[in-house]
Amino acid sequence: MYKFTNTLRYFIKLSYNGESFHGWQTQENAVTVQETIENALQILLKQNKINIVGAGRTDAGVHAKEMIAHFDYDKILDSKKIIFKLNSFLNKNIFIINIKLVSQNLHARFDATLREYKYYLTQSKDVYNYHTKYYFPKKLDFDKIDKAINIIRKTKNFQSFCKTKTDVTNYECTIFEFSYEILGSDIIFTISANRFLRNMVRSIIGTILEIGISKISLDSLNEIILKSNRIYAGPSIPAHGLFLTKVEYPKNIL
Repeated sequence: MYKFTNTLRYFIKLSYNGESFHGWQTQENAVTVQETIENALQILLKQNKINIVGAGRTDAGVHAKEMIAHFDYDKILDSKKIIFKLNSFLNKNIFIINIKLVSQNLHARFDATLREYKYYLTQSKDVYNYHTKYYFPKKLDFDKIDKAINIIRKTKNFQSFCKTKTDVTNYECTIFEFSYEILGSDIIFTISANRFLRNMVRSIIGTILEIGISKISLDSLNEIILKSNRIYAGPSIPAHGLFLTKVEYPKNIL
């Protein structure tokens, strides 16, 4: 059942190449995905102000194969028509996949139950896809990586992998999946959870790689987690290999 008030709520599904954006969230003196879409909607729908709320906030340079956001509007939209107009208006780095009328109570961020990220790494130079894969040629010990991933799966407090100087006070996350697959010279890490902290995925995988090359000992991983301090974990690996790939909601509300 839809709750009809003065405004209607729409979910928008989109993908974007984050290379030319300073992240998702609107910032002063920077081009962001959120602001770009808001400006397009305001022009096409002839509104002074339209705010969109994303399911998450990707950092500068991070991509999305599937991002969900919501916005409010006071009229019934022809979804196919507005999708076509938006894709014609927006630049090549953003693609609108779908727009759907939903319950007014549904919130793109707070009602999401799962987010999934994939990190693409290659161990051989790829001159065509270098902007979407992190080149990491060092030899990896996959036995150590397997054991480190198993520890991360069981972890609840991720303060050691969270960007410092943020307004976050709750560092607990539930990991649903953390795995990798090897495709030729490419390694694709997949991690999903109920929520992620700022810079968390890149910090975790950066630490995993340091363990894989024996720069950080496997035995010290539990200690790093317990210290709850970002300075003890491994480096944050580059943003260009990271993709938001899935956002899920309870089936009964969509």
